[in-house]
Amino acid sequence: MRRSTKLAAVVLSGSLGIASLAACGAKSNDTTASSGSSEGALKVGMAYDIGGRGDQSFNDSAARGLDKAKADLGVTVTEADAKTGEAEADKETRLKNLVTAGYNPIIAVGFVYQSAVEKVAKENPNTKFAIIDSASQTQPSNVTSLTFSEQEGSYLAGVAAALKSKTKHIGFIGGVQSELIKKFEAGYVAGAKSVTPDIKIETTYLTTPPDFSGFNSPDKGKEAAQGQLDKGADVIYSAAGSSGNGSIEAVANAGKLAIGVDSDQASQPALSKYKNNILTSMVKNVDKAVYAYIESAKKGSVFTGVKNFDLKADGVSLATTGGKIDDIKGKLDEAANAIKSGATTVPTAP
Repeated sequence: MRRSTKLAAVVLSGSLGIASLAACGAKSNDTTASSGSSEGALKVGMAYDIGGRGDQSFNDSAARGLDKAKADLGVTVTEADAKTGEAEADKETRLKNLVTAGYNPIIAVGFVYQSAVEKVAKENPNTKFAIIDSASQTQPSNVTSLTFSEQEGSYLAGVAAALKSKTKHIGFIGGVQSELIKKFEAGYVAGAKSVTPDIKIETTYLTTPPDFSGFNSPDKGKEAAQGQLDKGADVIYSAAGSSGNGSIEAVANAGKLAIGVDSDQASQPALSKYKNNILTSMVKNVDKAVYAYIESAKKGSVFTGVKNFDLKADGVSLATTGGKIDDIKGKLDEAANAIKSGATTVPTAP
């Protein structure tokens, strides 16, 4: 959810000699010597969604999982960024260059990679791929889907928003009007209405496919949030990658409450000056999924098919930084338990 890219050459040690990943936007993070990896160590490539490492949200969560795998499992890693407005061929080239450089497995961060992953995986059946936030019936068997029940975490965010709203008027901002982001909206709306059936909810999407800049346009996020604030919303949830940073800024400046997404945004250094106005964040634990997938590959029993991380599996949760939802913990726990038990089924479409 989710950038200009610096092209960098990545130095590969061992029998591969020197290869360049500049064409795929790779960052020079493949440091075998400094990571303590030996020749033959698992080499993991990560292709980020728009925004890359440093977006304070979706990609950063994936990066935390990669960092933990590097530290704990001794794997060698490299990273490659997507570019706003890039062609499908650029994604394919990025993945192909990672394959050529000997990275296996390769993790694609975001549903925007679905077509590219399918094509490159079919051409390279001996390379394992994982894609986050997408599952296709046509993808080959060497592709694993790492998915999440975003609607469940968003339901809890909606419950929190409705309980904390003083005006009974809240908002939702989606980065790109896609099936994935609609899951966030659906859960949020359902959760809010479970508390206040007649609550007013503003909904704004920043862009529609094939324009994915809505994940990397803080100015658009700020403008959308200001529009909702002007209409009377006093709690706004943004599922928009780094565009959400602009939304949080606008909400904080207005003295209202923001709900972050993907990472615990109240604890992010870049958003620290707004933390007093961040009610909570719907945390999607992409880091846990990334780490678990790499660990499975390290053990030689790599995940296959679709691996979903739901509320029960701690795939999604609400952040508690700042203590702003401590007073409603009982009601949030009640809502969460109803989802885990199956008593509440959260919709996946608005």
